Amino acid sequence: MRLSLSRNGLCAVAALDLLVAVLIVSGRLTPMPAGLVAAALIAPLSTVGYLHVYRLFRAAREAGAAPWDALRTVADALVPLQVRMLMRAERRNLASFALWVSRRQDGVPPGGIAVAYARNQRPLLLMLLFAVVVQAVALEWMLAVSDAEAGLRAIVMAADVYQLLFVLALGAASATRPHVVTADELRVRYGAYFDLRVPRELIASVKASRNYDARRAIEVADGRLTLGVDAQTNLIVHLTEPIAITRPLGRRAHVTTIRFYADDPASALRVLA
Repeated sequence: MRLSLSRNGLCAVAALDLLVAVLIVSGRLTPMPAGLVAAALIAPLSTVGYLHVYRLFRAAREAGAAPWDALRTVADALVPLQVRMLMRAERRNLASFALWVSRRQDGVPPGGIAVAYARNQRPLLLMLLFAVVVQAVALEWMLAVSDAEAGLRAIVMAADVYQLLFVLALGAASATRPHVVTADELRVRYGAYFDLRVPRELIASVKASRNYDARRAIEVADGRLTLGVDAQTNLIVHLTEPIAITRPLGRRAHVTTIRFYADDPASALRVLA
């Protein structure tokens, strides 16, 4: 309970600090009197919260951890698993954007065969990009005609740029992190959010079967894993025994059947046969 309260309290303190910083930069929080009142209310909470973080870091260092490992220990103790998983996926998405720019792929070893699955995602990503650009232009126009402060316009513009980069990184992650078939394993992935290695000796059968019932991109139900693209799957892998999987937010499950999508299912079936 104490750890839960510390975690929730620190999240609240960090959110308040971020809110105050945004208000100050945007010019909405003036030095007098609202600024002093906000500082008087938040400063003690921030001090207590960050002192607790420092104590955890110091304890890890005294236990022999390196500085980076000590920071990871603090993050593991205070940041919820779901948030850590999303942050890790976000880092991988951004790294995938760099891979996409340099025309490289992740996790395809020599002799391995990449099985692409991103082709049907492109129309949706293009629509998202169009929506983000339209939103950015509309917001900038609204702020300009309302004579908003330069700080507020800069914050909104930064958020719009991040949204644009986020959509591009989503597409890049799917393009640069394909399924992979090697002599030893089948690796099925969904961008930076899911990664499962299946040893070849656990594969009982593989068959092509097109289905349009994937309600989510990543779904687990009744011992069956579904990785859908545009609500579609076209390959089914049956296993000889259950295999453990980790969902995007950290929950674990066991499955005996895997349904996934490939741009060229016939070629994927040949290399898996």
